[in-house]
Amino acid sequence: MVEAIRVIAQHLAAEVGRATLDDRVLRAMAKVPRHEFVPVEVKPYAYLNRPLPIGFDKTISQPLMVAVMTDMLELQPDDVVLEIGTGLGYQSAVLAELAGKVYSVEIIEELAQRAVQRLKREGYANIDVRVGNGYFGWPEHAPFDKVIVTAAPDLIPPPLINQLKAGGRMVIPVGLPDAQKLVVAAKDLNGKVGTKEIMQVLFSLLEGSDQPTLRPSFLIQSVGAHLVATLRLRKPSGGRLSASANVPRGAIFNSLCR
Repeated sequence: MVEAIRVIAQHLAAEVGRATLDDRVLRAMAKVPRHEFVPVEVKPYAYLNRPLPIGFDKTISQPLMVAVMTDMLELQPDDVVLEIGTGLGYQSAVLAELAGKVYSVEIIEELAQRAVQRLKREGYANIDVRVGNGYFGWPEHAPFDKVIVTAAPDLIPPPLINQLKAGGRMVIPVGLPDAQKLVVAAKDLNGKVGTKEIMQVLFSLLEGSDQPTLRPSFLIQSVGAHLVATLRLRKPSGGRLSASANVPRGAIFNSLCR
């Protein structure tokens, strides 16, 4: 799988703006057992370069997209990372291999619980998972060195921009369903944010704050051998986060991955 990612990424170099992916990212991808983060029914397909269903009409992102987005974060060992869209925890695990701490937000409680169980089983102690609306991030632990989002809003959510540390980077798909772009947003030391469009992608949608203003929110943490869940009433709350079913658009990628 990793060698296939390396080859395809080289063909996408003009779009991605990088000749090769960071070896640290590829080693993390090789280390994390993807089959442990998918339902048993699709384990035989775990190392194919494609999204796979994980229940609740959601998917685990294709390995190439995980690698590209992780690479663009330019993670450092002491980084604190915010992830929007935990799914079953695969991207979280890859991030945790490269960063100091990962805070991940998932809107579907059952997925969050299953992710925590899988991450605990694999020995990850530097990931906290919260059930809530990812549009609003996780302000209690802000600011973050890096932010990664696995569903596409029309525009970058202001709360996520505000929670990005000066000098930090965000990787996020942005745009309407038929015109989404993978975007890198960088905040300079003066707090000014610049963005760069990388390539066309297709993600499911991250909705905003147009849902009821009061709903339950849970914090689910991996704490040693225990799981801790704290019920909170959070106001405001909002839209539904759909896990990504994503493919870079382009003839080279499509011809290599079918």
